[in-house]
Amino acid sequence: MTDEKLKSFLLSNGLIESADTPEVEILSGGVSSDIWVVRTPKKTFCVKRALPTLKTKKPWHAPIKRNTNEAEWIRTALNIIPTAVPTILAEDKKVGIFAMEYMAPNTYPIWKEQLMEGVVEPHTAGAVGAILGHIHANTSNNAEIEERFASDDIFHALRIEPYFLRTAEEWPDIASRLKELAVNTANTKYTLVHGDVSPKNILVGPSGPVFLDAECAWYGDPAFDLAFCLNHLVLKSVLKPAYLNLYMECFAHLTAKYIPYVRWEDPEELERRAAEILPALMLARIDGTSPVEYLTRKKEKEFVRELARQGILKPHTKLTDIAQTVKDESTV
Repeated sequence: MTDEKLKSFLLSNGLIESADTPEVEILSGGVSSDIWVVRTPKKTFCVKRALPTLKTKKPWHAPIKRNTNEAEWIRTALNIIPTAVPTILAEDKKVGIFAMEYMAPNTYPIWKEQLMEGVVEPHTAGAVGAILGHIHANTSNNAEIEERFASDDIFHALRIEPYFLRTAEEWPDIASRLKELAVNTANTKYTLVHGDVSPKNILVGPSGPVFLDAECAWYGDPAFDLAFCLNHLVLKSVLKPAYLNLYMECFAHLTAKYIPYVRWEDPEELERRAAEILPALMLARIDGTSPVEYLTRKKEKEFVRELARQGILKPHTKLTDIAQTVKDESTV
């Protein structure tokens, strides 16, 4: 092993013994952390360490204490839906590193990979919506959880600035609206928010979806989580128009399974905010700090930009209207 901090962490937490020579595999794909799979004769597990500077073309910095934030979110979710998160095995808050249960890809495929390969199953999307709603409902209006996840600085660094404010710099004519959304999102506090509900962070397990990568966890606006996940279904429908109707069916199922859990506020008000946030996130994934890697053609990007700008300038109040607009505007 070449990483001394990793070796020290494993030894001090009893995950390996001094005589062990574990096999260590570096996982690729993430931009915010180093992630390893560690295999010993007795067990296999994952280790995650937050990076102070993310691996993006545009500068992106964030505090490493988000690693502790993520571990706390996992522990909180574990008490609500034990099957929806991995188990934390050990943690070093000072270094910003923790170990967790490893979930093998042959048993727990990544939802993003399924969606990209044409395995587009609305019941999976519905299960994601139900889990998200269940976690939001069981953490709403909770002063103790709000205090534990008063991580506004982390959420600003990882979501408000790179998604809303950086995109506003690229589009001066709608900058005021994007900045308004940034302020409204930052100031709305109802539930514990995951912050990165993306198909790449969701495994499809035997007992249902499993949520990973909660570095952005924050007590704030649950509409952000809903919009963030739905955005990925919209973007994939642009990449894979042959599956447009199935992606939009997933969009509808996820929304329909989520909304009944909304009891901390008027569901129509939450849906209105999600419908406002969604097009801003669409535009951010083209022109913000972290554009999606799979939309590379000019035609695809221009389609998303136009769709997003329409939604920002003339916001919808219903998420179903956004899905219908995606279908109506598609060139399929």
